[in-house]
Amino acid sequence: MVFRKLPGVSASGMGLRLSQKFVFLLFLSGLVTLCFGALFFLPDTMRLKRIFLSKNENPAVTVGSDNVLSKKVPGDPEHQRAGLKGARTVERSVGSRAQDEWSPAKAHEPAARDERVTSAAQNGQRGSAYSYETFKKCLLKPPLGKNKGTPSDSETLQRREKVKEMMKFAWDNYKRYAWGKNELRPLTKNGHIGNMFGGLRGASIVDSLDTLYIMGLMEEYEEAKEWIQDNLDLNSNGEASLFEVNIRYVGGLLSAYYLTGAEIFKQKVLELGEKLLPAFNTPTGIPRGVINLGSGTSWSWGWASAGSSILAEFGTLHLEFVHLSELSRNPLFTEKRNKIEKPHGLYPNFLSPVSGNWVQHHVSIGGLGDSFYEYLIKSFLMSDKMDQEAQKMYYSAMEAIEANLVQKSPGGLTYVAEWRGGILDHKMGHLACFSGGMIGIGADDGPAEQKQHYLDLAAEITHTCHESYSPTKLGPEAFRFDAGAEATATRLSDRYYILRPEVIESYMYMWRLTHDPKYREWGWEAVEALEKHCRVEAGFSGIRDVYASTVSHDNMQQSFFLSETLKYLYLLFSNDDLLPLDDWVFNTEAHPLPVIRKRCLQEHGNTQDDGQTNLE
Repeated sequence: MVFRKLPGVSASGMGLRLSQKFVFLLFLSGLVTLCFGALFFLPDTMRLKRIFLSKNENPAVTVGSDNVLSKKVPGDPEHQRAGLKGARTVERSVGSRAQDEWSPAKAHEPAARDERVTSAAQNGQRGSAYSYETFKKCLLKPPLGKNKGTPSDSETLQRREKVKEMMKFAWDNYKRYAWGKNELRPLTKNGHIGNMFGGLRGASIVDSLDTLYIMGLMEEYEEAKEWIQDNLDLNSNGEASLFEVNIRYVGGLLSAYYLTGAEIFKQKVLELGEKLLPAFNTPTGIPRGVINLGSGTSWSWGWASAGSSILAEFGTLHLEFVHLSELSRNPLFTEKRNKIEKPHGLYPNFLSPVSGNWVQHHVSIGGLGDSFYEYLIKSFLMSDKMDQEAQKMYYSAMEAIEANLVQKSPGGLTYVAEWRGGILDHKMGHLACFSGGMIGIGADDGPAEQKQHYLDLAAEITHTCHESYSPTKLGPEAFRFDAGAEATATRLSDRYYILRPEVIESYMYMWRLTHDPKYREWGWEAVEALEKHCRVEAGFSGIRDVYASTVSHDNMQQSFFLSETLKYLYLLFSNDDLLPLDDWVFNTEAHPLPVIRKRCLQEHGNTQDDGQTNLE
C-alpha cells in the first residue's frame, strides 16, 4: 500500500499518527471482545445470550417424558427438609424429547454446553390449549369419591371430623396472626417469612389449598384462592430453594388446578415454572439448589460438599415438571442422560452439576436422598405405568438398598441404615419413614414373586417407625440401633419433632393397601399426641424433646403440617375413593397430581398423534 503525502504533514509525523490510531483501534477491539466475552461466560447469562444468538443457534429444550427421577429446613444438611424430605428424590430432571420425558437415570449425562434451557414462551410453537374437561374424562373415578370419602362407621367418621377440626383450628390461627406470611409462630402469635422461598409469601396458603378443598372447608378455600389471585407476587428477588418452591408452590398450585379447574392456579404455576428454569443452566443440566427468582442466578448450597447438588432436591422435580409441560404444551427442560457408575448400585447424595460425577459416597433414603427414590416409583405410576425406565431404575435401586442398607436389629426391628463410604451407620431418620408407604405402593409392579416380600418389608419398616413413636407417641428426628438402642434417639440434637408427616404417610398407604385396622389405630394415637403435646392456644407447634416429661415448644407451625400431616390423617380416616390411588399420585409435599393417560388424552385431542405430549 502506498500512502500519499498529505500537505503540511511530514512523513515521520504521519507515521506516528497512524501508529497511534492503530494502537487505539487495537485497544478498542480488545475491550469490545472482553465485554462480549463476559456476557457469555459470567453466571446466568442465558438471557443475554438470547439477545445475540439466533433461534437456530439456541435449540429449545424439552422435558422428559414419563421417565423419572428428589424436607425441609435449609442450612444444615441434616435438617434441610428440601434436600431432606425433599431429599426424597433424585433427579429426574430433564428430558430430551417429549416422549423421552426425563428420567432419573438420564439426569446424570453430561450435555453439550450449547444445550440450554429455554422458556416455553421462547419456543414459540404452542400446541392446542390444554383442555381441563378432557383431563376429567380420563380419570377413572371422581376425585372426591361418591360421597367425599365419608366412612360408614361412626367411630371412623368421628375421628375424621376431629382431623378436620384440627385443620380449621390451624388455618384460623394462621389467618388471624400470620395472614400472607409463610408460616405461623403460634406462641408469639405472629408470622414467619424465612429465607427458603426467595421472597415469595403465603407458603401456608398455597400448601393448604388442596387440603381445604378436600376437607370441604370451602369458605377457607375461597379465602385462599382470593389471596392467590390478588396477592401472590411471583416477581420476588431473593434466594429460593429450588426444591422447596417446586414441591410447595408448584405442587400446590398444580394440585389446586387439577382439583378445581380454576384458571388462576394454572396461570400462576406456569409463570412460576418458567422462573425456575435458569437453575438448569449448568454444564450437565443438573440444576443448582438455590435460585434468585428475579435475576435467574443460581448457585449451590454453601454447606453442600464441593458445590454439589443434592440428590433428593434435583431428583424431586420430575412429577411437577411433567405436568408443567402438559399444561403449557411446550418444552421446559432438556434431558441430559448419563451413565454414571454407582457404588454398589446405590445413589450417593451429592452430585456435581458441573462434572456430573458423584462428590461423596454418602447414601441415605432419609434426609438428602429420600424423595429421589420416591419420585422414581411415582414417575412410573404417574405415567400410567408406561415409563419403563423409571420402573427399572426404582426396582434396581430397591435391590441395592435391600442388599446394602436394610438391617434387622437385635430386637427384631427392620430398619434402613445409612451408608458412608462403605461403612454402615445404624441410624434411621424420621424422613426415611416415608419408605414404608413407598415400598408398599411399589409392591404390585416388580417381579411377581417379590410382591408379598415387598408388602412384608413395607409393613416391617412402618412398624419400626411406629415403635420410634414413644413414649409421647410422637417420634424423634432420628433414631438409632446401636449400643443397645432400639429405634431410640440417643443424641439430644435428634429428639425434636417438627410436626413431620412421614410416619403418618406410611400409615395411610398401608391402610389403603391392606385395610389392617392397626394403621388407623396408630394414626389415632398420633392425633391424640398432637392434641396433647403440640396444640397450643394459637395453633400447633413442634416440640424440642419427644422424651421430656415437660413439653418445650419450638414456636413454629410448619406449612407441611397443613399440607401433609393433616391431609394424610384425613385420608387415613376416609374411604379409599377419596383421591383414589389409581388416579392420583402425591408429590413429596402430599399434593395430589393426576396420572397422565396419554392414550386417553390423545383420543380426546390433548396430546399429539404419536401419543407424545405436545411439547415441541
